[in-house]
Amino acid sequence: MPDTDAGGFQERFYTSSDGLRLYVRDYQPGQAATAGRLPVICLPGLTRNTRDFHPLALLLSRDTTMPRRVIALDLRGRGNSAWDENKANYNLAIEAGDVLAACAVLGIERAIFIGTSRGGLILHLIAATRPDLLEAVILNDIGPVLEAEGLARIRDYLNSSRKPADWNEATDLLKENHGASFTALAEEDWREMALALYRDISGRPVADFDPAIAEALKSIDFSQPLPDLWEQFESLSRLPLMLIRGENTSLLSQETAGEMARRHSGLILHAAEGQGHAPLLHLGNIPTTIRAFLVTCR
Repeated sequence: MPDTDAGGFQERFYTSSDGLRLYVRDYQPGQAATAGRLPVICLPGLTRNTRDFHPLALLLSRDTTMPRRVIALDLRGRGNSAWDENKANYNLAIEAGDVLAACAVLGIERAIFIGTSRGGLILHLIAATRPDLLEAVILNDIGPVLEAEGLARIRDYLNSSRKPADWNEATDLLKENHGASFTALAEEDWREMALALYRDISGRPVADFDPAIAEALKSIDFSQPLPDLWEQFESLSRLPLMLIRGENTSLLSQETAGEMARRHSGLILHAAEGQGHAPLLHLGNIPTTIRAFLVTCR
């Protein structure tokens, strides 16, 4: 039986095909309230977790007119999911398989998906291999092409030797790393980001992911072109699709966003003002835009 949490969700665990215990947050308004509407499944970024989606999940699951069940996943090695002893398994194909396993365990045959950064890359793969699972997709600051400059920046700050000694320092460190690109954030937003990124270990904030995930970025040869996912994007182009792009992002270029719109004539593009990579989905007018998109989905 899932554990009930006062935060508005149930905590669930399932087992991956290779035996890892993986974590799910399940926001269920009730079958009567959501009858006829598909659930929303949220996939976080490279080193992020379900806490990133908590404010948005509450907004969507408690919507007074069209509430939906919202499910957020911790990918292996992140948040409350188990770390993998085989570090090579931190790859898109394996993680896509974990998403499929979660859907099977939860009895979900079709859903609307939100993918932030790496979560969106996973959705490219699922669109190409299991298109029947996808009713519609929202990509948060991600596309078929990654900008090397932005990825190198992520590599550098994730592998920094500086570690916060307390929660105030954790917030200050986030501001130092991201303040220039996240001008829309207020003080409480930075604090909330820290609480999402770090786990409290004996009163000290510790990054809530397997360090091997960040370490793997060091092996990327940035002198060579990064592989793209345009072929997989063609499968996404057949679906209702929204792209949220941070106004100050360094990972998703305007050129790539424009090409995505050219290849998908129905693409809904939303600019997240005052935000970088990756936008916080509960801020500004993003929730309104997401709600409007969901109204068009079954």
